[in-house]
Amino acid sequence: MAVVGAERQERWTASGVRLRQVTSGTGHGNWLFVPGGPGLGSESLHGLVAAARVPGTAWLVDLPGDGSNRHRPEVPVDPYARWPGVLTEAAQALDEVVMVGHSTGGMFLLSVPELAAQLRGMALISSAPHAGWRPAFAQYAQDHPLPGVDTAAERYARQPDDRTLRALTLAAAPWNFTPSAVADGRALLADLPYCHDAVAWADAHFDDGYRARWTPRSLPTLIVSGDRDRVVDQRIWQDEPGFHGQRILHRRIGEAGHFPWIENPEAVRAAFADLAGLLGP
Repeated sequence: MAVVGAERQERWTASGVRLRQVTSGTGHGNWLFVPGGPGLGSESLHGLVAAARVPGTAWLVDLPGDGSNRHRPEVPVDPYARWPGVLTEAAQALDEVVMVGHSTGGMFLLSVPELAAQLRGMALISSAPHAGWRPAFAQYAQDHPLPGVDTAAERYARQPDDRTLRALTLAAAPWNFTPSAVADGRALLADLPYCHDAVAWADAHFDDGYRARWTPRSLPTLIVSGDRDRVVDQRIWQDEPGFHGQRILHRRIGEAGHFPWIENPEAVRAAFADLAGLLGP
């Protein structure tokens, strides 16, 4: 049984990727959890780690210049120069690595083909194989307006910084969670570090043109999402043959949104147990 507690180890790669150990238990493997956003710190995934209860050791990963991994001597002056390719350094830092990417974090994993030969397994949560989800979400947001979002978006456009990014994210919180979980979702989002610079980099260099540069093929992989995810339409996986096969598990979490461990941690735990079983001893 893995035990969640204070970070026991903290390390950086040569390019400033930060890895923080958060659980350690029986079993093999190092599970590296990469947050979404970008701009949200890996602190957003503490609840996921607790729900998943993976064997071996779990680590939270922050790319250089993301979340709270800024203004440190380990982080280079131009932290985004090698995004998202620096994930290879994280995979090489440990052995028997399984990478877990939430939302954009999963898209980052699929943008680095070198990872195919470096990983023991992979989990993609509320993620996508290409940017085709973006128009669908834009239409959903237009059809389901939220009080305060337009005002927060205007303020962010006038003065894009960490403070206005936080305000916009909190205003848009109901799009990410089912109605019964909005309060818990806002509490999660309110406590996170925010990084506008990472959002600006992704907007200029990644989001619109994103398409997976590799497919798992024989790599044990879990593709999991809430069945009420209104942000990233999970139906787009259906027409991607490279993401289907005997060693690729698709799991839908009932009554859950874009952060499915908030609404249904037990089902998330079961999905990760299925992946651990596929990985073997």
